Amino acid sequence: MTRFLALLLFSALAVTASAKKPEVYGPEPTMANVSYGPNERHVLDFWKAESDKPTPVAFYIHGGAWRGRDKIDARAWLDIQSLLDADISVVTISYRLLKHAEEVEPFVKAPMEDSARALQFVRSKAEEWNLDKERIGVAGVSAGGCTALWLAYHDDMADPDSADPVERESTRVHCVAVGQAQTSLDPEEVREWMPLAEYGAHAFNKKTLDEVIAEGDKVKPWIAKYSPAALLSKDDPPTMLSYGREAPFPDPRKGGFLLCHSAAYGVGLQQRCEELGVSCKLVYGKKKGGEPFALLSDFLIEALKQ
Repeated sequence: MTRFLALLLFSALAVTASAKKPEVYGPEPTMANVSYGPNERHVLDFWKAESDKPTPVAFYIHGGAWRGRDKIDARAWLDIQSLLDADISVVTISYRLLKHAEEVEPFVKAPMEDSARALQFVRSKAEEWNLDKERIGVAGVSAGGCTALWLAYHDDMADPDSADPVERESTRVHCVAVGQAQTSLDPEEVREWMPLAEYGAHAFNKKTLDEVIAEGDKVKPWIAKYSPAALLSKDDPPTMLSYGREAPFPDPRKGGFLLCHSAAYGVGLQQRCEELGVSCKLVYGKKKGGEPFALLSDFLIEALKQ
């Protein structure tokens, strides 16, 4: 299959995946469609854990290649009831997609910085919603996992001098748990891990990774600012990476964009974490006991309740 045909097929699959609604589990949110910004996509759902003490927070960012889906995905990928039973409140957000931010350069700035704003907004509600600001765990799947890792590894984006009280809040988190995540947006690094990879160019307003590489000096500052692996440092929080199945490393398989969920992403990042002394757990599997996806929830409960 040529790269052109592969890209056409990827676009068709992305539209189909975005249109498909996930199976929904768990209770209804305490508050739905709470606005955290000016765009119609700047909304979140909040489940409040009943507790006499401020509760930790599980903060979820949905997947969909930054092209589709919304905050409802958390109800298929998180075991929300188990989190609430462990006295952990839950937040899930929507954010601007490619079709809402085509003029943003690089495009990935929109979903990532929206997510940072949502996290700061949640922290600004700590007293009102009975939340523990110091125990927020961020989670996500696929592109949402990439964004979650970006948040976890980025230096604090709080602006203490801002006139907006939300912007004064910290963006640092206690832990991060992701599923099937793209851990790097650096095309050269991705090609080292998966020589035939083709996913991720749209993050930088391009159609192919070759185009991203060809941009050279223009794109490198974007990679340094938005690729999770590039931001990783020794003071970053405990990380859990989950993938459906193991993969060789490097992953030589054909498939181009079909490698967008390869566990090679996880192996590559785990090696970097080990070099820096960052706790990083790499696991495989999807479901536990026939219940909703539980790997992310189990890790969040363990890390946030320590």
